[in-house]
Amino acid sequence: MSLKGRDLLSMADLEAGELMLLLEEAARFKRALRAGEVRPSLRGKLVALIFQKPSTRTRVSFEAAVRHLGGHPLNMNASEMQLGRGESISDTGRVLSRYVQAITLRTFAHREVEELAEAAEVPVINALTDLEHPCQVLADLLTIRERFGGFDGLRLAYLGDGNNVANSLALGCALAGMGFTIACPEGYEPDEDILDRARSLGGEEGVRVVRDPREAASGAHVLYTDVWVSMGQGDEERRLRDLRPYQLNGEVLELAHPDAVVMHCLPAHRGQEITDEVLDGPRSVVWEQAENRMHAQAALLHLLVGEED
Repeated sequence: MSLKGRDLLSMADLEAGELMLLLEEAARFKRALRAGEVRPSLRGKLVALIFQKPSTRTRVSFEAAVRHLGGHPLNMNASEMQLGRGESISDTGRVLSRYVQAITLRTFAHREVEELAEAAEVPVINALTDLEHPCQVLADLLTIRERFGGFDGLRLAYLGDGNNVANSLALGCALAGMGFTIACPEGYEPDEDILDRARSLGGEEGVRVVRDPREAASGAHVLYTDVWVSMGQGDEERRLRDLRPYQLNGEVLELAHPDAVVMHCLPAHRGQEITDEVLDGPRSVVWEQAENRMHAQAALLHLLVGEED
């Protein structure tokens, strides 16, 4: 089983066995980094990091992962490239393929990362689009695996807006064999095509959409939320009003499994989608999630373009 030379644009690009390979490699990298024994499998390789959206965790975690593996990250702001002056995504991909060994893109429309992958001759990684955020979910699954030792019998409850993270979580949970339930108001559901794909992987009962956040949280092993107003979205007042009943707070947490953990992909709007007592509480694994972005992305880069052990 090999991911060499592949793209990762969606969690649907992976099979279950490939996901487990990635998570095992991420755990191995994490152990090696802490022991000071990381093999520089990207030595002499360049990775282009293109950002059309602001970023903290994605930028730093990718750059750190590349450097830990001995490679060289090239941070590229789209507004400072010809891309920002009208050059096509396809032309950008063709040119960069002559210079670098992998390209990551954080952008708005998912079609842009697809166009980049179609034109590029090197692996392309989706570092976030409006449709999906697969790198975040790789880190999330690594965090769950660390906490519970596996995925069998676990259920993740997502509260709030069915956004790009929720889309990738639905697919990721299905691939891992976890149950996925999202509680959201009408009109805030995840992408229907993605839900259908997730159900084909995990079964009708494994992927559910409900309206009552208490129903979703009841007995769940993981409670997950994200911001209610993402970058570029309008009508903030309406969204905040509609999503207010879906706040992840202490009352909701009490309904979950006794060993349940709290997750948030960050940045958090404290007092909106999540309360301080939960985000900073003893059942939060949010900071482990953030750290694991680097480990999961290091594993991904190693498997896509790294030198073999």
